[in-house]
Amino acid sequence: MSTALRAGALLGVIGVAAAAFIYFDQEPSAPSTEQPQARPQAVSEGYTFERLDNPPRTVVREGQAITATMTDGARTVVLNGPSRTFSEPKATKAEVTTNAWVRLAPQAWKQGEEQAGWFRPWLTKALSDNTPDVLAVAMEYIDGAAAQKNAEGVRFRGDAAFGPVAATGAGRLERSDFYDYLGVPWSFEDGTRTKPDSDHYGAVDCSGFVRLVYGYRMDYPLLGTNTAGPGLPRRAYAMAEFGPGITPIPNTGRRVTAYDSLQAGDLVFFEVEGGADELDHAGIYLGVDSDGRHRFMSSRERINGPTLGDVGGTSLLDDGGMYSRGFRTARRI
Repeated sequence: MSTALRAGALLGVIGVAAAAFIYFDQEPSAPSTEQPQARPQAVSEGYTFERLDNPPRTVVREGQAITATMTDGARTVVLNGPSRTFSEPKATKAEVTTNAWVRLAPQAWKQGEEQAGWFRPWLTKALSDNTPDVLAVAMEYIDGAAAQKNAEGVRFRGDAAFGPVAATGAGRLERSDFYDYLGVPWSFEDGTRTKPDSDHYGAVDCSGFVRLVYGYRMDYPLLGTNTAGPGLPRRAYAMAEFGPGITPIPNTGRRVTAYDSLQAGDLVFFEVEGGADELDHAGIYLGVDSDGRHRFMSSRERINGPTLGDVGGTSLLDDGGMYSRGFRTARRI
């Protein structure tokens, strides 16, 4: 059932076929100031490949502009595409304008993979793809987002809540995963089976939101447990500690200020609830906003759902607010 539902929900999100390479109508991005490890190898279509460090990655250039960035050990690829602006006027005056488009390669990147048979067709198709990427999909769950159902009648996008109001009336409950939002039972590839809680229908907590975007919508493998394995675990601490991919910002137990190591689509993790020394909040990094601040998106209690806004605390990594002080690590999956 999960496979059929996922197929219905994607509605072309994975990509559309294209016959030719599309050159985006935009100003070229600024040349990188980083030095390549070796002389770039000239390739067809005007591309060159370069290897960069911290973290190890391959960039595809067309002239001086970076067309794509692939990080060793991760499937997320940042592509240079048409500029667009993400905003949530009800929750913040700031906006994020970016030409970064985040998509998933079919496998984790490794050095020299540009010579593999899958890569050139995939890159051409990805650069031609105008369907929602990771960032656009994430925006489909903010307050007021339009609902849409798949062929099975399952609402797979639209305004999401954080969780139901607690019986005590004090706050909203967590434990809302993507299948609770969907209202469908789910069988995970690790054999775990689960059923949605009707009280949590239409809701996702912070890690559930990440799983809804990356897992259900973008088809990244998911686990039904908080153990290591070939997919995203359920809770924030498990994703951060032993999830798939790489850690561009390791967790030292102290506040992170290495913002330049981030790229759009990275998962960012926080320790904000106090008590146990455990990562308890997760979000998706969007980029630098119109105020020059590093902004992320997450599902939060005070605004009751996914937001890039500043209700109940700014969605910023670098302003000294609650989440900024609690920022501990990042993962690129």
